[in-house]
Amino acid sequence: MASLYLHIPFCEHKCIYCDFYSIAPDGSRADYDSLTVRFVEALKQEIVLRAAQAQFQIPYETIFFGGGTPSLLSPATIGEILNLLHAKFSLQSNAEITLETNPGTVDKKKLLDFRSAGINRLSFGVQSFHDDDLKFLTRIHSAEQAKESVRTAFKAGFENVSLDLIFSLPGQTLVRWKSNLEQAVALQPTHVSSYSLIVEPNTPLKRMVESKQVQLLSLEEDASLYEMTMEFFHEHGYEQYEVSNFAKPGFRSRHNSNYWNHSNYLSFGPSAHSFWNNRRWWNVANLVNYCARIEAGAFADAGSESLTEDQLRQEEIFLGLRSDGIQLTPFSKRFHYDLIAAHRPAIDQLVREGLARLDDERLRLTAKGYLICDEICGALS
Repeated sequence: MASLYLHIPFCEHKCIYCDFYSIAPDGSRADYDSLTVRFVEALKQEIVLRAAQAQFQIPYETIFFGGGTPSLLSPATIGEILNLLHAKFSLQSNAEITLETNPGTVDKKKLLDFRSAGINRLSFGVQSFHDDDLKFLTRIHSAEQAKESVRTAFKAGFENVSLDLIFSLPGQTLVRWKSNLEQAVALQPTHVSSYSLIVEPNTPLKRMVESKQVQLLSLEEDASLYEMTMEFFHEHGYEQYEVSNFAKPGFRSRHNSNYWNHSNYLSFGPSAHSFWNNRRWWNVANLVNYCARIEAGAFADAGSESLTEDQLRQEEIFLGLRSDGIQLTPFSKRFHYDLIAAHRPAIDQLVREGLARLDDERLRLTAKGYLICDEICGALS
């Protein structure tokens, strides 16, 4: 099955660690609002243009509104976009439809209206339940607002609610991180994505680290926090189905799983990336340029690549080991490549050291293996 992604590039404020393409108001509010209207119309036109291509007329099982902060759009606007997607594409009746949501941008009425518009899964960018952490990360909400938003989402009738959390913040201790985890599970989310703080190029955080304003935790400290995360969620009934993702049974993210399964996905909006039949392409990462090109009746592609058999095989190893593992027989048939035979000594050693296991014709990493996932993937590619 395939997926649809829509990149909504608006934020009230750009966080210091974020390298996703987004814009925040830096001039008059009227100009910003006018640009939002222009973007929505261009987004709809891009949907129409892509839907006219016969190759994309297949069933879709997930839709994901990412950003940016998609919850800044009105429920009516989200509803219009969803109605257009339903009109132009074949969507499963039980499609998973996710909206990334920032605490502080929604109240009960807005959440009720999002649900009425067709959203059935929310992903809250909480990041921390400590106000000083949120201030450091330059988030616009407070810890209490985050808790209230999650509670309100359940009251509004949402049954599938995910949280994002960031660990390895400067000075973070095991005790302090455990407090975050405890406050998270107390809200009973169905899914949690927990990421280590990454210093991305061309971000304020990168400059702060380079100027010694911020000192990062050591690799050993980061590993300890990650080990605690895995153990904690396991103890509280969440299954780890990817390096950074934990879900209650039955609540894995179908959309993200499609990415990791190398399924086809079609994306819309500035900077959005698509993958279809071994070809990847991406839109320009400039909102005005994106709108102008779509308004002229053209696509907004900035570049593309066709993946070779070797590239696809390496990606499948990387994506598989990061998530549920590699099904060896289908892998061998697809790539005419016996992974076990090619790397028997290395794989045997991984199993002996408790970093991986082989069962039911599947090679998968253990929690211990996840700690050095990138290193293992590199060795087997």
